[in-house]
This record gives sequence, structure tokens and C-alpha cells, in this order.
Amino acid sequence: MNFELTDEQRDIQRLVRDFADGEVRPVAEELDREKRFPYEIVEKLGGLGLMGMPYPEEYGGGGADTLSYAIAIEELARVDSSVAITVAAHTSLGTHPIYAFGSEEQRRDWLPELCSGRKLGAFGLTEPEAGSDAGNTQTNARLEDGEWVINGSKQFITNAGTEISGLVTITARTGEGEISNILVPNGTPGYTVEPGYRKMGWNASDTRPLAFDDCRVPEENLVGPRGAGFKQFLQTLDGGRISVSAMGIGLAQGALDEALAYAKERRAFGQPISKYQAIQVKLADMSTEIEAARLLTYKAAIEKDTGKGSFGLTAAQAKLKSGRLAVKASEEAVQIHGGYGYIEEYPVCRFYRDAKILTIGEGTDEVQQMVIARQLGC
Repeated sequence: MNFELTDEQRDIQRLVRDFADGEVRPVAEELDREKRFPYEIVEKLGGLGLMGMPYPEEYGGGGADTLSYAIAIEELARVDSSVAITVAAHTSLGTHPIYAFGSEEQRRDWLPELCSGRKLGAFGLTEPEAGSDAGNTQTNARLEDGEWVINGSKQFITNAGTEISGLVTITARTGEGEISNILVPNGTPGYTVEPGYRKMGWNASDTRPLAFDDCRVPEENLVGPRGAGFKQFLQTLDGGRISVSAMGIGLAQGALDEALAYAKERRAFGQPISKYQAIQVKLADMSTEIEAARLLTYKAAIEKDTGKGSFGLTAAQAKLKSGRLAVKASEEAVQIHGGYGYIEEYPVCRFYRDAKILTIGEGTDEVQQMVIARQLGC
């Protein structure tokens, strides 16, 4: 067992940390308050090669391993979750199905634009009647004169409604007991991007419902074999859970950083509150739990790259652990800040609002428990 990062991984960690501190931190509160999508930041991330990190260089990607990608997401989430989820959803959900299951023509057509960040990708799985029960997809697509005619709706979809959104890969019923994945470019007639949601957190990320009304796309927009959609989206979610786990540990680390700095500065009864055992216990527990969750997340990333071990099981465990930790760590950080923790000017207030979705998105805690139990042979 080797717990040391490689020189290349440390360089990526340093690069993203410096970018997050220098470019994201100064505007994070403003973006959240104004509910404004971070176009300028995405453009800069694309320029640094961080919008297609785990994909081959021949398609415009960075050729990085999964652990390097997870480290990058962790560093972004340490400062701002809206930016982190924009990158994670684009990379793990929007781009992955095209690379993993698409035709060579689809890869050549789409990956260079997606990996550069010039276009954003989205993944349309969740529906009003198909959340945790994702196999209950009601959106349907029938083949007619060489085109898929799509009808239905999706909800809680990230990155579909920005000015640079390029496409959404949706799940649809293409026959009796048959689910397939289909590429739908933005601007396709019959595809409507609805107004964004009012949300508790992730206010600077783009989250919307989508509607399809006799939306027509070419037959060749099918991703992989017809009827393989269910298996494809399960594999996509397995990989996506690593990046969401990285978001959890990043947010928790950011909460700890803010809480520790504040505890050293805030004085009560003649000394910094960091000198009181009640505060020290909170900080010590946060630090310990973060390190445990980080190792679990890194293990899942390494298993995915090496093919050794059950990365799907480890990814579900990491997602379950890190999401709960993010909620707990941000709550403790608010508590340590006292009344100031309830004020929006302090980052921990935003962290607290951003944390809860990590126990819901990419599979609820209950779904993770179900996945883990099944892997255990239950």
C-alpha cells in the first residue's frame, strides 16, 4: 500500500488549489448570491485542460488518471461546490457516455469540444417518476423514417441550460422493456430547456427540467447498442460517485479550514476558542473523518484505474461516507462560528447549504446502502 501521490498528481493538486484560491475564492460568494453561472471560470478551467482530464489526448483530453481527476474536484469543492459540480457533472456524466459507449464518429464529433470546455455536456436520467427508481424511465423514443422521435421529460439536470451547453445524453424507452441512451444536441426542435430551479445550494450551477415534444434526432444518435441504456447509466453512475465523493471531502476540508482559522482568531473569556477542549474535539473529529473518507475515495479511484478490486462497491461506500461527512463537517463549522456562521458573508454558511445535496444526488444514501448490501451478497 502506497499512500504517496506521484509527482504529477501533486503538480495537479497544486495547480488546482492555486486556481481555486486565486480565481474562484474571490468571486464564490458573489456568484452564489447572484445565482450566476461561472462562465469565465469554466473558460479558464478549459484553458488549463481541466474540463476533460480523464480522457485521452487524441480526443483533446488530459490523459490523466481517475485519482488525479478526483484530486482536482476535491480542490475545487474545498472553495466552491457550484464550480466543482459544474466540472464533475460535465466530465463524469455529460462526457463519459460518449467516450465509453459512443461510436468513433460520435467521439470525434463531440469530445474535442467537450474536453476543451467550449461546450458543456449533460446527462438526462432523472424524471418525475424515475428518481431512485431510475429504471422506471417514462421518456420514450420511437424510430420513424431514420429518426428517433422523443417525448417525455427530465428533471434536476445539470449543465443543460447554459449558453455553452452542447448536448444532453438521455435515457429513453425504445421498446418494450428496453432502455437506450440517445444524444440530443441543444437547439434541436422539440427539445425545451425549462427555467432553472430555485435551490437551497449550488446556486451558481445550472440545474433545470427538460421537456421533449416530438423531438427528432438522427438514428445514428443512439449511444451504443439499442437496449443497452440501463447497463450504461449504471456504469456511468458508478464512476460519477467517485467525483461526488471527492466533492464531499473537499467541502468538508474547506469547512475544517474555515473553522480552524476562525477558532484561532475568535477570542472568548480571554483566549482563542481553539484553546477550549469543546472546540478541539470538534476539530479533531472533523480532521479524522476527512482523512478516512479521503482514503476511501482515493481507493475507489485507484481501483477504477487498475481494475483491481470492486470499484463500484468502494465508490458507493465513499459516496455514502463523504456525503454524510460533508453535512456533519459543515454543521460543526457553522457551530464553531456561532452567530457568524449563520451570516452569508462567511463561507461556512454557503458550505452548509451546499452540503445536503451530496446525500441525495448521484444516488441517495439509501440507494448507496442498497448498492453496498447487494455487493456484499445480500
